[in-house]
Amino acid sequence: MRNFFLLTTLFCALPAWAGAQKEVALAHSVATAMQRSINDSSAPRLVFANQTEASVWLTEMSSRLRKRIPDDFMREKLLTAIHYEATRAGLDPQLVLGLIEVESGFRKYAISSASARGLMQVMPFWVRQIGTNEHNLFDMYTNLRYGCTILRHYLDIEKGDLYRALGRYNGSLGKPEYPNMVLAAWRNKWDWQGPSSAGVRTVAYPAR
Repeated sequence: MRNFFLLTTLFCALPAWAGAQKEVALAHSVATAMQRSINDSSAPRLVFANQTEASVWLTEMSSRLRKRIPDDFMREKLLTAIHYEATRAGLDPQLVLGLIEVESGFRKYAISSASARGLMQVMPFWVRQIGTNEHNLFDMYTNLRYGCTILRHYLDIEKGDLYRALGRYNGSLGKPEYPNMVLAAWRNKWDWQGPSSAGVRTVAYPAR
Protein backbone atom coordinates (compact mmCIF):
# COMPACT_ATOMS: atom_id res chain seq x y z
CA MET A 1 0.00 0.00 0.00
CA ARG A 2 2.84 2.36 0.85
CA ASN A 3 4.50 1.71 -2.53
CA PHE A 4 1.21 2.41 -4.29
CA PHE A 5 0.92 5.72 -2.44
CA LEU A 6 4.45 6.71 -3.44
CA LEU A 7 3.83 5.87 -7.10
CA THR A 8 0.56 7.80 -7.03
CA THR A 9 2.38 10.81 -5.59
CA LEU A 10 5.09 10.64 -8.25
CA PHE A 11 2.78 10.32 -11.22
CA CYS A 12 -0.24 12.36 -10.18
CA ALA A 13 1.31 15.47 -8.63
CA LEU A 14 0.85 17.30 -11.88
CA PRO A 15 2.39 20.67 -12.77
CA ALA A 16 -0.24 23.35 -13.20
CA TRP A 17 1.16 24.77 -16.41
CA ALA A 18 1.99 21.66 -18.42
CA GLY A 19 0.37 22.27 -21.78
CA ALA A 20 -0.29 20.36 -24.96
CA GLN A 21 2.19 21.04 -27.75
CA LYS A 22 0.44 20.93 -31.10
CA GLU A 23 1.31 18.10 -33.47
CA VAL A 24 1.97 19.35 -36.99
CA ALA A 25 3.60 17.75 -40.00
CA LEU A 26 7.32 18.47 -40.22
CA ALA A 27 9.21 19.21 -43.41
CA HIS A 28 11.55 16.34 -44.25
CA SER A 29 14.65 18.48 -43.73
CA VAL A 30 13.40 19.67 -40.34
CA ALA A 31 12.49 16.18 -39.19
CA THR A 32 15.88 14.86 -40.31
CA ALA A 33 17.76 17.57 -38.43
CA MET A 34 15.72 16.98 -35.28
CA GLN A 35 16.25 13.22 -35.55
CA ARG A 36 20.00 13.75 -35.74
CA SER A 37 19.88 15.81 -32.56
CA ILE A 38 17.71 13.29 -30.72
CA ASN A 39 19.88 10.34 -31.72
CA ASP A 40 23.13 12.01 -30.70
CA SER A 41 23.45 10.49 -27.24
CA SER A 42 26.90 11.79 -26.37
CA ALA A 43 27.78 11.73 -22.67
CA PRO A 44 26.67 15.02 -21.03
CA ARG A 45 29.37 17.39 -19.83
CA LEU A 46 29.61 21.00 -18.77
CA VAL A 47 30.51 23.28 -21.68
CA PHE A 48 32.68 26.15 -20.46
CA ALA A 49 35.90 27.94 -21.35
CA ASN A 50 37.73 26.32 -18.43
CA GLN A 51 37.26 24.04 -15.44
CA THR A 52 37.08 26.92 -12.96
CA GLU A 53 34.06 28.46 -14.69
CA ALA A 54 32.41 25.04 -14.86
CA SER A 55 32.90 24.48 -11.13
CA VAL A 56 31.61 27.94 -10.21
CA TRP A 57 28.47 27.50 -12.32
CA LEU A 58 27.78 24.01 -10.99
CA THR A 59 28.23 25.10 -7.37
CA GLU A 60 25.97 28.13 -7.81
CA MET A 61 23.16 26.29 -9.62
CA SER A 62 23.43 23.36 -7.22
CA SER A 63 22.82 25.64 -4.25
CA ARG A 64 19.67 27.00 -5.93
CA LEU A 65 18.34 23.53 -6.74
CA ARG A 66 19.15 21.88 -3.40
CA LYS A 67 15.65 22.24 -1.93
CA ARG A 68 14.13 20.54 -4.97
CA ILE A 69 16.74 17.76 -5.25
CA PRO A 70 18.54 17.14 -1.93
CA ASP A 71 20.82 14.37 -3.21
CA ASP A 72 24.14 15.94 -4.26
CA PHE A 73 25.01 13.33 -6.88
CA MET A 74 21.61 13.38 -8.60
CA ARG A 75 21.45 17.18 -8.49
CA GLU A 76 24.85 17.65 -10.15
CA LYS A 77 24.08 14.88 -12.65
CA LEU A 78 20.88 16.68 -13.67
CA LEU A 79 22.54 20.09 -13.87
CA THR A 80 25.34 18.73 -16.04
CA ALA A 81 22.80 17.18 -18.42
CA ILE A 82 20.73 20.38 -18.57
CA HIS A 83 23.77 22.51 -19.30
CA TYR A 84 24.99 20.16 -22.03
CA GLU A 85 21.66 19.66 -23.82
CA ALA A 86 20.71 23.34 -23.61
CA THR A 87 24.07 24.56 -24.83
CA ARG A 88 24.28 22.22 -27.79
CA ALA A 89 20.77 23.32 -28.79
CA GLY A 90 21.86 26.96 -28.63
CA LEU A 91 19.71 27.69 -25.56
CA ASP A 92 20.58 29.44 -22.32
CA PRO A 93 20.82 26.68 -19.66
CA GLN A 94 19.25 29.02 -17.11
CA LEU A 95 16.24 29.49 -19.40
CA VAL A 96 15.85 25.71 -19.53
CA LEU A 97 16.05 25.55 -15.73
CA GLY A 98 13.24 28.10 -15.55
CA LEU A 99 11.16 26.16 -18.04
CA ILE A 100 11.61 22.91 -16.11
CA GLU A 101 10.63 24.62 -12.86
CA VAL A 102 7.38 25.82 -14.42
CA GLU A 103 6.63 22.68 -16.43
CA SER A 104 7.36 19.91 -13.93
CA GLY A 105 8.82 21.37 -10.75
CA PHE A 106 11.85 19.15 -11.46
CA ARG A 107 9.72 16.01 -11.13
CA LYS A 108 11.19 13.37 -13.39
CA TYR A 109 7.99 11.32 -13.61
CA ALA A 110 5.46 14.15 -13.94
CA ILE A 111 2.57 13.57 -16.34
CA SER A 112 0.20 16.34 -17.37
CA SER A 113 -3.50 16.03 -18.11
CA ALA A 114 -2.51 16.20 -21.81
CA SER A 115 -0.06 13.27 -21.32
CA ALA A 116 3.08 15.43 -21.55
CA ARG A 117 5.87 13.60 -19.74
CA GLY A 118 8.95 14.14 -17.66
CA LEU A 119 11.08 17.08 -16.66
CA MET A 120 10.38 19.16 -19.78
CA GLN A 121 6.86 17.80 -20.29
CA VAL A 122 7.36 16.38 -23.76
CA MET A 123 4.31 15.18 -25.67
CA PRO A 124 4.53 11.48 -26.71
CA PHE A 125 3.79 12.23 -30.37
CA TRP A 126 7.34 13.56 -30.70
CA VAL A 127 8.70 10.04 -30.25
CA ARG A 128 6.69 8.97 -33.28
CA GLN A 129 7.76 12.00 -35.32
CA ILE A 130 11.48 12.21 -34.62
CA GLY A 131 12.41 9.29 -32.38
CA THR A 132 12.09 5.55 -31.99
CA ASN A 133 9.92 3.28 -29.88
CA GLU A 134 12.90 2.65 -27.59
CA HIS A 135 12.97 6.27 -26.44
CA ASN A 136 11.64 6.66 -22.90
CA LEU A 137 10.48 10.19 -22.10
CA PHE A 138 10.87 9.50 -18.39
CA ASP A 139 14.58 8.97 -18.88
CA MET A 140 16.31 12.15 -17.77
CA TYR A 141 18.74 12.39 -20.68
CA THR A 142 16.17 11.50 -23.32
CA ASN A 143 13.63 13.97 -21.98
CA LEU A 144 16.12 16.83 -21.86
CA ARG A 145 17.38 16.05 -25.35
CA TYR A 146 13.84 16.07 -26.74
CA GLY A 147 12.77 19.16 -24.81
CA CYS A 148 15.75 21.27 -25.85
CA THR A 149 15.51 20.10 -29.47
CA ILE A 150 11.80 20.97 -29.56
CA LEU A 151 12.27 24.42 -28.02
CA ARG A 152 15.08 25.12 -30.51
CA HIS A 153 12.71 24.08 -33.32
CA TYR A 154 10.05 26.50 -32.10
CA LEU A 155 12.61 29.29 -31.78
CA ASP A 156 13.64 28.70 -35.38
CA ILE A 157 10.00 28.80 -36.51
CA GLU A 158 9.51 32.08 -34.65
CA LYS A 159 12.80 33.55 -35.92
CA GLY A 160 14.24 33.89 -32.43
CA ASP A 161 11.11 35.28 -30.75
CA LEU A 162 11.39 33.54 -27.36
CA TYR A 163 8.00 34.72 -26.14
CA ARG A 164 6.18 33.10 -29.07
CA ALA A 165 8.42 30.03 -29.01
CA LEU A 166 7.50 29.42 -25.37
CA GLY A 167 3.85 29.79 -26.27
CA ARG A 168 4.24 27.08 -28.89
CA TYR A 169 6.11 24.88 -26.46
CA ASN A 170 3.22 25.01 -24.01
CA GLY A 171 0.50 24.88 -26.64
CA SER A 172 -0.70 28.33 -25.60
CA LEU A 173 0.57 30.54 -28.42
CA GLY A 174 -0.84 34.04 -28.12
CA LYS A 175 -1.55 33.81 -24.39
CA PRO A 176 0.80 35.62 -21.98
CA GLU A 177 0.56 33.51 -18.81
CA TYR A 178 2.96 30.69 -19.62
CA PRO A 179 5.74 32.68 -21.33
CA ASN A 180 5.61 35.20 -18.51
CA MET A 181 5.94 32.49 -15.88
CA VAL A 182 8.95 30.89 -17.57
CA LEU A 183 10.67 34.22 -18.13
CA ALA A 184 10.01 35.22 -14.51
CA ALA A 185 11.44 31.92 -13.22
CA TRP A 186 14.48 32.35 -15.43
CA ARG A 187 15.18 35.94 -14.41
CA ASN A 188 14.21 35.77 -10.73
CA LYS A 189 15.70 32.42 -9.74
CA TRP A 190 18.05 31.04 -12.40
CA ASP A 191 19.65 34.07 -14.05
CA TRP A 192 23.44 33.80 -14.01
CA GLN A 193 25.84 36.67 -14.56
CA GLY A 194 29.02 34.63 -14.56
CA PRO A 195 31.57 34.88 -17.38
CA SER A 196 30.00 31.97 -19.31
CA SER A 197 26.37 32.88 -18.80
CA ALA A 198 25.62 33.95 -22.35
CA GLY A 199 26.13 30.89 -24.46
CA VAL A 200 28.15 28.09 -25.93
CA ARG A 201 31.82 27.54 -25.15
CA THR A 202 34.28 25.49 -27.12
CA VAL A 203 35.71 23.27 -24.36
CA ALA A 204 33.66 20.77 -22.38
CA TYR A 205 34.40 19.60 -18.84
CA PRO A 206 32.96 16.69 -16.85
CA ALA A 207 31.12 17.30 -13.60
CA ARG A 208 33.22 17.46 -10.46
